[in-house]
Amino acid sequence: MTALTGIILAGGQGRRMGGLDKGLVQLDGRPLYQHVLERLRPQVDIVMINANRNIDRYQLSGCRVIEDVFDDYPGPLAGIYSALIAIEGEWAVFCSCDTPAIPLNFVEKLIHQRREAPAVWVRSQTRDHPTLALIHRDMAKALFDYLQAGERRLMQFLRDHGGHAVALDDDESAFRNINTPDDLKERT
Repeated sequence: MTALTGIILAGGQGRRMGGLDKGLVQLDGRPLYQHVLERLRPQVDIVMINANRNIDRYQLSGCRVIEDVFDDYPGPLAGIYSALIAIEGEWAVFCSCDTPAIPLNFVEKLIHQRREAPAVWVRSQTRDHPTLALIHRDMAKALFDYLQAGERRLMQFLRDHGGHAVALDDDESAFRNINTPDDLKERT
């Protein structure tokens, strides 16, 4: 496998967080994305951040920041597409900015259980987590067409294009997203 790029998806509108930029919401005195960065960085060769606002604040991390190439915030698929066309290596691993406790070996597990699939994502004990995914850059063309057709369902796209889930038996809390102010209160 060539250089593996980790992408932190922080390009959403944060509707459930009252419109706040979720990646910059503070958890234990640090922005959420920094918790993800700390856990993702040792698992990959390069880290980039997909963001559509507060670019200068994300750039303080020292990571390259990639904006969506689509203007209408079409969801995580737009961030994934924008990253796939920006990476230099063949593979990118994605993680949403609101999953601060991702396992320190989830990337290794995705790689080892990928087989020949062009994409794999995490399945925890209770559900799928398609924004925790390993995707080959060759998926970019099909993803562009899918987005242009108005589609937005991430897991459906991954399944339809030969991807499969990788079951991880880590504690469920490792995959818990912080989507709302109440979720944040539960974590502090």
